[in-house]
Amino acid sequence: MAKSALLGSSLAKKYWMALTGLFLSIFLVAHLAGNLVLLGGEAMAEDFNAYAEFMTTFPVIKIISYLLYASILFHAIDGIMLTIQNRKARPVKYHYEKPSANSGWASRNMAFLGTIVLLFIVGHMATFWWRMKFGEMPIDAAGQKDLYTVVATYFTTASTAWLHVALYVVAMIAIGFHLWHGLQSAFQSLGVNHPKYTPVIKKIGQIFAVVIPALFAIIPIFMFINQ
Repeated sequence: MAKSALLGSSLAKKYWMALTGLFLSIFLVAHLAGNLVLLGGEAMAEDFNAYAEFMTTFPVIKIISYLLYASILFHAIDGIMLTIQNRKARPVKYHYEKPSANSGWASRNMAFLGTIVLLFIVGHMATFWWRMKFGEMPIDAAGQKDLYTVVATYFTTASTAWLHVALYVVAMIAIGFHLWHGLQSAFQSLGVNHPKYTPVIKKIGQIFAVVIPALFAIIPIFMFINQ
């Protein structure tokens, strides 16, 4: 196994990549639960704003968030650098190499998918998280920062709202493919490999990889259609 680009131990890299990936998956579920409130429209605006304020001010959540940011950064950068190292180590492909016969498309393009996901996260945080924390925000009737209005404007009334929705959906597709291979790979890296249970874990991981990104993608589409 190749050494990690950021860690000297390949074993440490294997476990850390798996753990950060699983950590991100858990975060996606929690984040989705809050974002689904957006489907309630203006009637649920204050509830969404309360959720956003809690997620950005509660001390325990803030600590977990910073750990998450560091984990995502490591997970993405190390994966990309490792891919570059591997390609430099074998710059010329074998003449009769048929990668599709040995692995799926997602597993062969994890670095590419990871790059899309990383760019999406950076843009997403710059648009919403950074403004929520440091920028000017409208205030709702309850005196809370009105993130709902910011999100609704971004996906419905902005001049490029359709583009925002399209890019968001593309990012969710990339996340879905990334999870499709990444979840089962994470469990294998952690030693969870059994003839009886591995197929079940694989199937659950595939369902997760489809359902979670799909629900995320539905939110801006629904908001755009029902503007």
